[in-house]
Amino acid sequence: MPQVWLLASAQALCASGSFLVVLLGGILGAELAPVPGLSTLPLAAMVLGLAAGTVPAAFAMRRYGRRPAFLASALLAAVACCLAAAAIRAQAFWPFCASAFVLGANNAVVMQYRFAAAESVAPERAGQAIALVMVGALVAAVVGPEVGVRSAELLAGSRFAGSFLAAGALYLAALAVLSRLPRDRPAIVDGRGGGRPLAAIARQPEFVVAVLAGVVAYAVMSFIMTATPISMHVVDHHAEHHTKWVIQSHLLAMYLPALVSGRIVGRFGTRATMAAGTLAMAGCVAVAVAGGWTGLNLASAPLLAAMLVAIALTRGTRALP
Repeated sequence: MPQVWLLASAQALCASGSFLVVLLGGILGAELAPVPGLSTLPLAAMVLGLAAGTVPAAFAMRRYGRRPAFLASALLAAVACCLAAAAIRAQAFWPFCASAFVLGANNAVVMQYRFAAAESVAPERAGQAIALVMVGALVAAVVGPEVGVRSAELLAGSRFAGSFLAAGALYLAALAVLSRLPRDRPAIVDGRGGGRPLAAIARQPEFVVAVLAGVVAYAVMSFIMTATPISMHVVDHHAEHHTKWVIQSHLLAMYLPALVSGRIVGRFGTRATMAAGTLAMAGCVAVAVAGGWTGLNLASAPLLAAMLVAIALTRGTRALP
């Protein structure tokens, strides 16, 4: 599976760059933002970039093929890192947010690596291929924050500007890896197929529950991930290496269960697994609020309410196994 190994390596390199932004986005936002309320905007811009880039990424791959889209996106991400470094040196908040948006859009392309890996092997080995690509994300969970902290002083007088130059080097390395992928042709899609219309799919109770659970889970995860570096480093003045360790733990916990989640769902069922995950997030928010975590107190009530709605729907939908 040489193509799968290439994609796993590219996943490790590209995800390292985005995880570096996870660690430093809020910290730099607090330093560069014109008002404190905009401190988390760089990370929000990255999430918005991911959402905005998902559909264009799929269309680009359909029209030009996966390899050209992967290469162009990695190159654009490297340019965005250079823009971020320049913005930090110039103390320019909005260009830094723009670079974070572009890096988020690149994440939408990186998420396609697993599907490219699955397509490159026999159907019975697709699960193994996807798991191997996800191992790349586990490597990135350690490497990305580590690179961010160790290269912080690379450019004298501009703390963390060097971190983004190092991230740019990671994306260029990913570009070199991706260039070794075999050339592929754009997919030929016959629009006359007999598939169901999207409106019919969206009316299904299973679809509603899946979307609601996904929205709640990603929103809570993004909120905690965004608040952690600011709360620890900016507000409570913990050392950078302590903040880095917490973010690395968070990222490892995000991706490590992916290696066994299929077996867990097969053993306990979709509904029970979703409910258990939602309860775990509720416990996380409760612990954070009990500990006086800055920024979570005002948001805790609506977050918990949303999670309880998700639990109710998940448990109440008989269509889910």
